[in-house]
Amino acid sequence: MLTHRFFDRVMRSGDLEIAYADGRRERYGDGSGDRVRIRLTDRATERKLLLNPKLAFGEAYMDGRMVIEEGSLEALLTVAIDNMVHLETHTVFRWLHSSEQALRRLLSFNPVARSRRNVHHHYDLSRAFYDLFLDADRQYSCGYYATPDRDLDQAQLDKKIHIAAKLKLDRPALKVLDIGCGWGGLALYLAETAEAEVLGITLSTEQLTLARERAKARGLDKRVRFELIDYRHLEGTFDRIVSVGMFEHVGPAHYRAFFDRIAKLLKPDGVALLHSIGSTHAPTATNPWLRKYIFPGGYTPSLSEVLPAVERSGLWTADIEILRLHYAETLRDWHKRFMANWERAAVLYDERFCRMWEFYLVGCELSFRQMGQMVFQLQMARDVAALPITRDYMVDWKRRQPSGQGRQGSTARQADAAE
Repeated sequence: MLTHRFFDRVMRSGDLEIAYADGRRERYGDGSGDRVRIRLTDRATERKLLLNPKLAFGEAYMDGRMVIEEGSLEALLTVAIDNMVHLETHTVFRWLHSSEQALRRLLSFNPVARSRRNVHHHYDLSRAFYDLFLDADRQYSCGYYATPDRDLDQAQLDKKIHIAAKLKLDRPALKVLDIGCGWGGLALYLAETAEAEVLGITLSTEQLTLARERAKARGLDKRVRFELIDYRHLEGTFDRIVSVGMFEHVGPAHYRAFFDRIAKLLKPDGVALLHSIGSTHAPTATNPWLRKYIFPGGYTPSLSEVLPAVERSGLWTADIEILRLHYAETLRDWHKRFMANWERAAVLYDERFCRMWEFYLVGCELSFRQMGQMVFQLQMARDVAALPITRDYMVDWKRRQPSGQGRQGSTARQADAAE
């Protein structure tokens, strides 16, 4: 049987048992680690796993055609990742990988109209759905786990403090641009804590509506504006520019245009900060399942692709920080909350949707723990003297911020309760 021969070649470590559609059961691996037993419900699924395993694996789970009978999804994906090196030598995988690499830039080509469609696919889901697993401030990006005991809400507040420190908000009324502002949490934080005048831009109508509601509820709508606009169409100048969790949707074909636009929008003494998922490996195509079902047009850059575009824009790279396991911890917290609210999510959508999101959250957590994914924060400036020559000013900002959940965290909860 071709499927058996495929798994026998690829699955060399771990302890995996597969029940095939014809009733046969086979065990694979060396017996190490947690035992996982799955059942494949039909022959069509077996054939798809042979032809395109990286796409078909996630599809089989979300469609209920791959059933875990013993163990967890995390254990199953761990076994799969541990044996990835053997899959990568398989003839079918090598052909698929070569094809995707050749089309890498095309698959993440995101002109304005396509960018809007891609954003709508993921970010215009029901706000009630995101409430099931995000923190009170609806931060849908990597938290900052300053200590191991941080909960999700504190980690997300600490992330905002960390970013604000790098922006050097040293005087009131600074004009700040937030590219890809989400539901407005960071923009509102900067307005509250630094008295900044913030413009947040997004391509998501759902995010725009809620961000405006939140600004009005907090009495900040005169200081914080939110607009539905692509960064490529924005004009004006700003003292500070920040972008968190948006760059993954830009695509390498547009990196030069992205940084050129930042350089144009940034005042001569301005500071910009980019917070993005990245890869420690050489540039490679996005996982086909993730690209099809979760982030169409999405792409995880390597710094070797990003920094040349920054250099060509004329911007100074003032500081780079790599956050290694912070997103893994964030995803674990999201996953716990999501699983606790599975039934409510199924009412909003359905069981297949829930399995899709479970696969996404668990798979992404493991990609940060075992597959070279990380988050980078890239600080930029137009002028070499725009920032102090040591990081002391960042530490000083953090020391001035209130401890605990702080004003912003409690305000977020009060605004949510008022909605």
